[in-house]
Amino acid sequence: MALTPRLELRQSQSLVMTPQLQQAIKLLQLSNLELAEYVEQELEKNPMLERDEDDHPDQDDGPSESADSPKSGDEKESLESIDFDATQPAEIEDDARDVDYDNLYSDDGPTDGGLVAPQFADAGLGGGGFDTLTPDLEETLSQKASLRDHLNGQLTMELDDPVDRLIGLHLIDMLDEAGYISGELGTVAEVLDCTVDRVEATLAKVQQFDPPGIFARSLSECLSLQLADKDRLDPCMKAFLDNLELLGKRDIKGLAKACGADAENVADMIAEIKALNPKPALAFDHSIAQPITPDVLMRPASGGGWIIELNTDSLPKVLVNNHYYAHVSSQTRSKKEKKYITEQFQSANWLVKSLHQRATTILKVASELVQQQSAFFAKGVQHLIPLVLRDIAEAIEMHESTVSRVTSNKYIATPRGIYELKYFFTPAIAATGGGVLSAESVRHRIKALIDEEEPKKVLSDDKIVENLKSEGIEIARRTVAKYRESMRIPSSVQRRRDKSAPS
Repeated sequence: MALTPRLELRQSQSLVMTPQLQQAIKLLQLSNLELAEYVEQELEKNPMLERDEDDHPDQDDGPSESADSPKSGDEKESLESIDFDATQPAEIEDDARDVDYDNLYSDDGPTDGGLVAPQFADAGLGGGGFDTLTPDLEETLSQKASLRDHLNGQLTMELDDPVDRLIGLHLIDMLDEAGYISGELGTVAEVLDCTVDRVEATLAKVQQFDPPGIFARSLSECLSLQLADKDRLDPCMKAFLDNLELLGKRDIKGLAKACGADAENVADMIAEIKALNPKPALAFDHSIAQPITPDVLMRPASGGGWIIELNTDSLPKVLVNNHYYAHVSSQTRSKKEKKYITEQFQSANWLVKSLHQRATTILKVASELVQQQSAFFAKGVQHLIPLVLRDIAEAIEMHESTVSRVTSNKYIATPRGIYELKYFFTPAIAATGGGVLSAESVRHRIKALIDEEEPKKVLSDDKIVENLKSEGIEIARRTVAKYRESMRIPSSVQRRRDKSAPS
């Protein structure tokens, strides 16, 4: 075979990830909030895009119409008709120049009413002084004090020494969201170049601040501070707080032995501990939980079945401003400007198409999910069938990765509540007779068995396996334990202690 240079022509197919394709894939996996933020950024940097404001059809949104537009003839005439000389302040009359300012006000009020400003004279507020003005609206609004403001006010009142105040400010900065000290006191001493004893002495002072239990370094110390504030921190209660781990295990006998008290006294102390606040700073947490906005809405149809529709309120609405594109294109002369305008116009068109394609794909996937899981919506979670991404992808003739992106961070509002689309994908568990069950329905059944158990007949994991097997569900004990732990249900030993402990 001779080694000679030659030319060959080959034909092949390949998938090229263009920037437009990357954008479409990115939009597909964004949530509502992320999509709205992305569209806002595009509106800021692309002049060919505009919001679709259907509620204001008479409003002129085009940039070419709102920016640098000449004034109409009426506006020119109105400006030209103004007599600017007449608007100048009139000359002060000679009588006004000779006012006796020393005797302007008498005991009965102003002696010369002609010089009282009308906005104060007509206010009817008894003399019209500046201190009688009506406050602004912002000044009348109520505002809840933050934890830092609340503690700073007490710090100023209670601590006179400047060094103690500075240490107290550092301790306030070390508080976490629950009101505990989240750091070492030695760090404060090192930063302020003072002794640790001085920091601990200041800590003991600020621990007396309101709310009780603030500036604690542990749960035991937080509860101790609150009990001391109520004058209930006796030696027996101190022993109780030193053995809080026994309370977590519901070991009432061990607590009684550690405290040197009988079961009745231990029950009283437990009731007293339950009345305390383990997170004193949460009383100042004014953050508002934002509700989930569903992407898809679902409701029953009058003739049976379901109606699936997109939540248009959560979708950003943008349009390509063709009028502005035509206007600017006709006025550009340089090649660089024309290239920029063309690129922005194509980018705007592609964004609008990508948003439409995203909405169509979400609706298609959601409709197929509802059809596959119709038994769940009609009868409940026990009828949730096993489902994987491949099942939906084959039904709607899309790739699994596309279905995965569509179902991420997307929610559907159903008559049974709001669910993430990924909730409906569950693995299969074998059942007697060759059938399969959804893992979620098995979890639901395990929880139902535990909720129905009697205090004196707590079900072990092995017993749950036997009960499920009698119902036709083949499942291993370790799987029951895994599902139970995922639902944060304690073991049978812990549940027995919880149910036998005094309420």
